[in-house]
Amino acid sequence: MVLSEIDRRLLQRCIHRKPHAWEDFVDRFVGLVMHVIRHTARTRSLSLTREDEEDLAAEFFTALIRDNYSVLRRFRGESSLTTYLTVVARRVIVRELLKDQARLRRCRVMGEAVENAETNSRQPESRLEDREEVQALLRVLKGAEAEVIRLYHLEGKSYREISAEIGVPENTIGPTLSRARARLRRAIGQPIGKVASG
Repeated sequence: MVLSEIDRRLLQRCIHRKPHAWEDFVDRFVGLVMHVIRHTARTRSLSLTREDEEDLAAEFFTALIRDNYSVLRRFRGESSLTTYLTVVARRVIVRELLKDQARLRRCRVMGEAVENAETNSRQPESRLEDREEVQALLRVLKGAEAEVIRLYHLEGKSYREISAEIGVPENTIGPTLSRARARLRRAIGQPIGKVASG
């Protein structure tokens, strides 16, 4: 199907930044974009919220106007504008979904570390029986890392309490504990699994 006259005019109006052209363009194609988003998510067995769909649509339309409408300028009219935009939308949406999945994987790994640490935080005896290892750890650390270790292992404070006390984000405390244990492991060359496994 060749480019329709309506779409040709709309495309030219957008590229030349005519008044209201972009609003007309979005109105004309937002339904198509939402359909592509839902279909792409379904084929990947992903469940999206309305907010997710709107974010993906915004990312697609942002991609179109980037670099002075370069995506629209590359259109050669060898297919319908709808076909061209469907291909572009699918590419943008898949890229964004893959980025989100990578972020989710990182969050899941971090979440598991936090969960393990908080499980151990409910067992104060494991903190106390490894007091010597904690002291050894404090000798090879400094600054905020040492403070996190001291508050967590020696004072038995929760992630939330540590966050409030020293002004670091709560979600950085688990990774700080993991890094510190790894550093002590390298320094003294022995496992430190009992100190806190998260």
